[in-house]
Amino acid sequence: MKSVCIALCVILFVSCTSDDNFSNKDYSLENEQEIAAYVEANNLDATRTESGLYYVIDEVGAGSEITSKSDIAVHYKGYTTDGKVFGESNETGAVFNLSTVISGWQEGLKFFNEGGSGMLLIPAHLAYGSNDYNGIKGGSVLIFEIEIIDHEAENKAEILDYIAANGLNAMATESGLYYVMEEEGTGENPTVNSNVTVAYTGYLTDGKVFDQSSDAGATFDLKNLIKGWQIGLPLFKEGGKGILIIPSSLAYGKYGSNDIPSGAVVLFDISLLKVN
Repeated sequence: MKSVCIALCVILFVSCTSDDNFSNKDYSLENEQEIAAYVEANNLDATRTESGLYYVIDEVGAGSEITSKSDIAVHYKGYTTDGKVFGESNETGAVFNLSTVISGWQEGLKFFNEGGSGMLLIPAHLAYGSNDYNGIKGGSVLIFEIEIIDHEAENKAEILDYIAANGLNAMATESGLYYVMEEEGTGENPTVNSNVTVAYTGYLTDGKVFDQSSDAGATFDLKNLIKGWQIGLPLFKEGGKGILIIPSSLAYGKYGSNDIPSGAVVLFDISLLKVN
């Protein structure tokens, strides 16, 4: 994940400098002509905004609305109008907060929802201006093919497939958490403010284990854990055991954590040993 973020910084993050030797040439007119010619040559159904940005919507997307403060996960490919590729995301996509990237992305992505796809055609004044930047020539028009990842929809499909493939008798909560009650237990139910001792194994849907306690369990305050545990563990009584199947929105989100990828569904086999 760290490599994805670093690559994104190189391609999308705005470079700020106060060096007086840098050029301030205005490429707006020639960029406008270049974009218009590209749109016509490629028969694109593009819309122009007042800023000079052009965008193409292939799919608006059925997921969450994107705002100026949204965390975004996106597959992208960036190139200039001559077809030269200067950057693209890997198979897991790139993750960033919309407020941190170039103006063309900040404006353009808000025309889409999560799950949307299309193209942004960005003039230099909404990208890197008149200065060369990491191999991108000053004054360049930048084109990005984008596909915004809808983790919520993907997670739900992944969870349902996993449940079916493993023949689990799983129940859903309104939050999007699924759980399997193997034994309810006979003691008290914890609350979000409880201190609990739990033996657990955490893994991904492909079976890869990312965390595991000893048989004696680990002790912690439930309020300090991910939302999926705060919601799921109080469904069990002391002595209970089962499985928590947690979408990324209730776990490690778009950024992931250590060996947990961006947007990953996580599962925990849990035994609630004690409500302290």
